Amino acid sequence: MTDSDVHEPEASPVRPSRPQPTLDEPKDLGFGSIVGGAHEKRLLNRDGSFTSRRLGFPPVSYLNGYHALLTVTWPRFLGFVAAGYLVLNAVFAWAYLLCGLGSLGGQSELSMGGHWLRAFFFSVETFATIGYGHVFPLGSAANIVVTIESLVSLFFVALMTGIVFARFSRPTAAVLFSEVAVVAPYQGVTGFMFRITNARSNQLMELEAKVLFSRLDGRGRRYDQLKLERTRVVFFPLSWTIVHPITEDSPLWGCSHFDLIDQDAEFLILLSGIDETFAQVVHARSSYKPDEIVYGRKFASIYNPVLEDGTITIDVSRLSETEEAPIDGESNMYTQTFRHTGHFTGFAPPRFPTKPGDDKKKR
Repeated sequence: MTDSDVHEPEASPVRPSRPQPTLDEPKDLGFGSIVGGAHEKRLLNRDGSFTSRRLGFPPVSYLNGYHALLTVTWPRFLGFVAAGYLVLNAVFAWAYLLCGLGSLGGQSELSMGGHWLRAFFFSVETFATIGYGHVFPLGSAANIVVTIESLVSLFFVALMTGIVFARFSRPTAAVLFSEVAVVAPYQGVTGFMFRITNARSNQLMELEAKVLFSRLDGRGRRYDQLKLERTRVVFFPLSWTIVHPITEDSPLWGCSHFDLIDQDAEFLILLSGIDETFAQVVHARSSYKPDEIVYGRKFASIYNPVLEDGTITIDVSRLSETEEAPIDGESNMYTQTFRHTGHFTGFAPPRFPTKPGDDKKKR
């Protein structure tokens, strides 16, 4: 047998690989196409809270008391603390009475409004470690209750102190949104815009904005992330007018106010930035529905005259003020007379007039 008699096995022809279809990533930011199906509630409330809820949890596991006490408003939190304080003292007042009417000695119950009120006031004194001494426990049963109440009061005060500290130290963003959004002239076309400012005296850095356009298109709820004039600002000392230019590739192109109403549209806003005080990332959310969007108006200036020392200030109370800006007008090329940060183009804000001789007095 020669080498020529040995035949190499023929290689099977390589089949061309089929191109894998590319799936576009959903743009719903986690809402899904089912949420907000047909003219239901808005997806986001103006304060940023979600309208959808998770149900079906076991009754006990869902009551996350610590998280609830951290996130409720201050009036509700103080109300819960006051209610818990009164309930605990009322429970121990009944415990003292169960020990017998003679379990408490000292000042007569007639002068304190009865047996229960005397037991309640004694419980308050014990709970807060006041101890005036005009009422005192008698017998082992009452002293056992005093021991238990002292332990409970230590835990209650420690827990409430920790939660109060956590509420103060938890960084949150307090961004003030304009009450309305506007569709106004912008660089030869139109633009969807709204205005924000920091509602606190701290500083936010590296602020980034995302705007999602949600509406019904006949097959369900559709989401598109809108392209913004700028998506982030490094510094946020005053205000920021966030603008989406309505160009031909915008989902808002040719969309009227009636179309927004008919499609049950909603503009979802997500802001994220760094709180300079805590050096942590904070978030803020809000949304606009069609009845909160005004066509043919632009935001008015919120800038005050420059102070004598050159300080620039804004009037936050005018954040939502608008003025006429006909969309069809040829003279309205820009979003407003000032740019997105509020500075007037080619114009220095007026200064307060100085009196003659002021320079000599300063010298």
